[in-house]
Amino acid sequence: MSDMSYAAAGVDIQAGDHAVELMKSSVGRTRRPEVLGGLGGFAGLFSLDLARYPRPVLATSTDGVGTKLVIAQQLDVHDTIGIDLVAMVIDDLVVVGAEPLFMTDYIATGKVVPDKIAAIVSGIAEGCVRAGCALVGGETAEHPGVMGVDDYDISGAGTGVVNADEMLSADLVRPGDVLIAMGSSGVHSNGYSLVRHVLSAARLELSSRPAELGGSTLGEQLLTPTTIYAQDCLALIREVGVHALSHITGGGLAGNLVRILPVGVEAVVDRASWSPLPIFQYLAAQGGVGRTDLEPAFNLGVGMVAVVSADRADAAMDLLSARGVPAWRLGDIRQAGHAATAAVVLTGDYSNCGF
Repeated sequence: MSDMSYAAAGVDIQAGDHAVELMKSSVGRTRRPEVLGGLGGFAGLFSLDLARYPRPVLATSTDGVGTKLVIAQQLDVHDTIGIDLVAMVIDDLVVVGAEPLFMTDYIATGKVVPDKIAAIVSGIAEGCVRAGCALVGGETAEHPGVMGVDDYDISGAGTGVVNADEMLSADLVRPGDVLIAMGSSGVHSNGYSLVRHVLSAARLELSSRPAELGGSTLGEQLLTPTTIYAQDCLALIREVGVHALSHITGGGLAGNLVRILPVGVEAVVDRASWSPLPIFQYLAAQGGVGRTDLEPAFNLGVGMVAVVSADRADAAMDLLSARGVPAWRLGDIRQAGHAATAAVVLTGDYSNCGF
């Protein structure tokens, strides 16, 4: 008689239990005082501090990391991709002025390998530590016969809170405001379908060490974790004053800045104010990719943009610099040519760049 056990079907419950044990110490690093209970319950519990937030508005976001996962799997490096996940989720919350409170994660895989799952979760926990939020729970699902044994996908959801009268929005943006750029760490977690297309077409090896990349391998550059800006943005809000924030992800500067503009204004970005990071220049050169394709796919070195009043621009850049965040004046907000529209205008040419 054939074996009709769950294990024979490809699901290893003991491996899943072992993975949970391995990740407990990582998850414990993210604990906040408001967290109730421990890991392993059916739901994560979080007690909202109504003394700090008397008029609370909850903000929520969910995301994944796209095909950057393919690079991690090819390199068999799994302890950084979780940082990318937190960045994608939590930095979408902070743009409305919300303090990130907690996250949950979901991992689907063809086969649960406890050490691999623990490595993924250790990255998620590290991201939560950087973001200042708790990791209150998650789920690991084994999908034998549906996913390959080495394949996995991850996603997450986050919750934050902001007082109703402290929310950031397009309504606060005015002509005369200044755009402050916050430098990215690299490709972040967007545009990897184009990255992989270039890798394939140009026959590039992830183990190669192009001189243009300063001695690191191409794989190391592409797996550089996404910068998490949440605590830096909250510091800007508290200490300087911010009218709006834009997380630069898929769609690039134009596609994301327009989301925070009121009708009747335009954001004018000066390309000459920075030079795109070497990884973008390298991909452009190797793949023959032009500016019109690069700008919507990548952040090109700008991971977050703050809109502040002109008289607070220097203070904003000083604060970010003191926190170790590269920052510069990216452009400004002007009256739009057509009162019924909002637009982003990219002017000039990038500094020291071939595209």
